[in-house]
Amino acid sequence: MIEVIGVGANSMDHVLRIPGDVVSLVASGKRRISGQEWRCGGQTATAMSACAALGLRAGYVGAVGSDEHGRQMRAELTRCGVDVSGRRTVLWHRDERLALTPEQIPADVLAQSRLVHVDDVDRPAALYACVVARSAGVPVTSDIEQASDGVEALIGAVTHPIFDHNAPAVLTGESDPERALRKLRRFNPGLLCMTLGEGGAAALEGDRFHAAPAVPVKAVDTTGAGDVFRAGMIYGLLQGWEVPALLRFANAAAAVSCTRPGAIASVPTLNEVNDLLTNTSH
Repeated sequence: MIEVIGVGANSMDHVLRIPGDVVSLVASGKRRISGQEWRCGGQTATAMSACAALGLRAGYVGAVGSDEHGRQMRAELTRCGVDVSGRRTVLWHRDERLALTPEQIPADVLAQSRLVHVDDVDRPAALYACVVARSAGVPVTSDIEQASDGVEALIGAVTHPIFDHNAPAVLTGESDPERALRKLRRFNPGLLCMTLGEGGAAALEGDRFHAAPAVPVKAVDTTGAGDVFRAGMIYGLLQGWEVPALLRFANAAAAVSCTRPGAIASVPTLNEVNDLLTNTSH
């Protein structure tokens, strides 16, 4: 049985290496790149790769192109141990036709999983996945980054909303994480969580607010750290951990991913996360 199924986005990240800093780049208006490469990523694809690396049986439902980048994405997900078998959309470019639709989602597979994870890229598909999962009693986590029209419906449809660090402030007008999460409570009575970048993460459990500092590491690349954080939350939820332990583990998972470049390429193993926690003072 697949334990965790992710429904959402994958991407090929075109990484350009630029010597110097951003300030000098803006001032000059021109800068020769020192290197470039393509790396596999995407919100849900990265989260599922991280779930697999943590030891969960993970599957992915999404649209993958038939070009070289699409083949590379499928190969990378397979290498990471993510199940990509079954129905899929195969097209050349990310346009209207490549959007994931509810009809393409295998409802029976979602209903048999232990947890479903969605993002906010193709919202109709995400909402459908939420309905299918919740009707079967399956919990649903989310990756909510955009404060666009209709996001409130997605917040209410999942059981465990997990917000990007900027989204709560945009949605509520509150820059303070606790006040923002308390305002978002009107959409969802469950556990509300948000990432805080270098500040770690925060969560609202009922009326109790939790804050967990980031686990210090020497960061190389933060790409995909939020997606890996969500994988850490998913792992902890399936273990039945209390909220403080959830946040600490997810922060450590994200921290390990920051020590190497790339999104999917940076996902940590369970041993790596536990080693960092063991070697980090409380």
